[in-house]
Amino acid sequence: MLADEINRATPKTQSALLEAMQERTVTAGALTHELDSPFLVMATENPIEMEGTYPLPEAQLDRFLMKILVNYPSREELSLIVDRSSLGEEIAVDVVMGREEILELRSVRREIAIAPHVQELAVDLVLATQPGTRHSHKLAEKYIRYGSSPRGAQALVECGRARALLDGRGHLAAADIAAVAHAVLRHRIILNFDAHADGITQDGLLDTILQDALTPAT
Repeated sequence: MLADEINRATPKTQSALLEAMQERTVTAGALTHELDSPFLVMATENPIEMEGTYPLPEAQLDRFLMKILVNYPSREELSLIVDRSSLGEEIAVDVVMGREEILELRSVRREIAIAPHVQELAVDLVLATQPGTRHSHKLAEKYIRYGSSPRGAQALVECGRARALLDGRGHLAAADIAAVAHAVLRHRIILNFDAHADGITQDGLLDTILQDALTPAT
């Protein structure tokens, strides 16, 4: 499912997606329909400051595996966009892989080995974002209102495994966890007022937390 400008939908509509994203089912009245696998939700989001938008509920944000930031297009990319829109030609889209191939890759991904110290890194990163706990980072205590849920640790491992698989490796490395950390955790961290007042961002906090987690204790 592709949801364009998802934060323009009302909170009630956004909440209705929770069942599909978590349970892979859709309920209408007394009937529950199972969604075919593979099923996923991809969504675009406008900046919250834009008029007519609504912030996504934290529970819904947590169901998204990753949050990818899309910057302004480069000069070459912008020229290509203008060319394609002005010519009015339909772009041919080729099938890269089918349903069975996707399901097979998912199965192979689960076989990627993970060493205990790499799993601990994923766990430590999530715990460091949770203020009020003995494992929290000092910046989390100052700037984070709500840290990542356990789904953050699960997503770090699964996304790291996918990266290792794409790289042709049968084991998960700490570098894989570090590479996906920002995309996996940035939307799972809710900042407090002090963070907004001091110009602190989720990515900035994650830079420091990740660096400290990767630095060996002396």
